[in-house]
Amino acid sequence: MQLTITGHHIEITPALKRYTEDKMGRLTHYEPLIDLHVVLSVEKQVHKAEATGHAPGHRFHCEATSRDLYATIDTLIDKLAAQVCRDKERRTDHHPRNADTP
Repeated sequence: MQLTITGHHIEITPALKRYTEDKMGRLTHYEPLIDLHVVLSVEKQVHKAEATGHAPGHRFHCEATSRDLYATIDTLIDKLAAQVCRDKERRTDHHPRNADTP
């Protein structure tokens, strides 16, 4: 997975980049994401994080805001993981088919 982290009105420190990469690594368990673009921004005292991910035939996007940047990243990962997991469940056939019935 190719991960791109950019900052808008904020400098991406090595610690912040490492924290984001560690949290985003959790998403590889659900589905093979091709790329993921994360934008971290600060407006007044509100921290905002946006993520856009691409998987084969699918696109995922979510946003999160809070007063703490690390909490914002955690919320963003939870939302994105829920989207990816929900999409994977939709594509899975839950009804086994018998060879006897048409």
